[in-house]
Amino acid sequence: MPAPFQTLRDVLRHAVTRFNSEKLFFGHGSDNAFDEAAYLLLHTLKLPLDRLDPFLDARLTEQEISTLLALIERRVQDRVPVAYLTQEALLGHYRFYVDERVIVPRSFIAELIPEQFQPWVGDPEAVTNVLELCTGSGCLAIMLADAFPNAQVDAVDLSTDALEVARKNVSDYELQDRITLHHSDLYDALPARRYDLIVTNPPYVNSESMATLPAEYRAEPQMALAGGKDGMDLVRRIVAGAKDRLTPEGVLLVEIGNEFAYAEAAFADRELTWLSTSAGDEAVFLLTADQL
Repeated sequence: MPAPFQTLRDVLRHAVTRFNSEKLFFGHGSDNAFDEAAYLLLHTLKLPLDRLDPFLDARLTEQEISTLLALIERRVQDRVPVAYLTQEALLGHYRFYVDERVIVPRSFIAELIPEQFQPWVGDPEAVTNVLELCTGSGCLAIMLADAFPNAQVDAVDLSTDALEVARKNVSDYELQDRITLHHSDLYDALPARRYDLIVTNPPYVNSESMATLPAEYRAEPQMALAGGKDGMDLVRRIVAGAKDRLTPEGVLLVEIGNEFAYAEAAFADRELTWLSTSAGDEAVFLLTADQL
């Protein structure tokens, strides 16, 4: 009898079947079993991520098959996000190192950064100081540094573990001279400085939703997800403190995911500007310094 697995096609078919049979949750870079399985196998074999077809019928070594099957089973049995298995996350055109110390990078703000938040930021080249709160892996800070070439970026997190991951990513992109990492509870330990732009993708999941998160999300650091009863605990503090940290023409951008109703209720006295993203018009809001 031939061996059950010989080619990449064999292992890919097996992975897709396992992922679908076990009803895995896909929310960390892909939304279906095939795409996630293909990415996991290609990355592990160090093959181009955008070229599956030429390698489908390539015969694999016994060691390669053993390694791939072990990763497939870990994804299924432990419900580990695939980014933790590859220690890589893709966001836009960027690749970032990740591990269990940070949540897997995903942000609707990342879609807006290449547009430099225009028209709310009138002159991107005049942006000289940017603050990113709750930086996690440092992914948004790195993208912001690229988008605003004249800016110094302060990136903040309360987790020292997360800052270690961010430090590696900042170093990988050789941005140590433009991004400064701060261990701080939001604004508390920052230098006395005002910013043209404050950006944050903070913990915002409400307590009811936290109780029903898929296992893949529960594998992430919970402090980076939980936002209190209505998800707005940190968001309120961020908005309240921003007025003393923005320049007169500065703007604050806050991502709140699926918590639109809670955000509208929490800031009913303010006219939030909702920005368009692939999730619609209810995931990211903006406030100007004047409004604060």
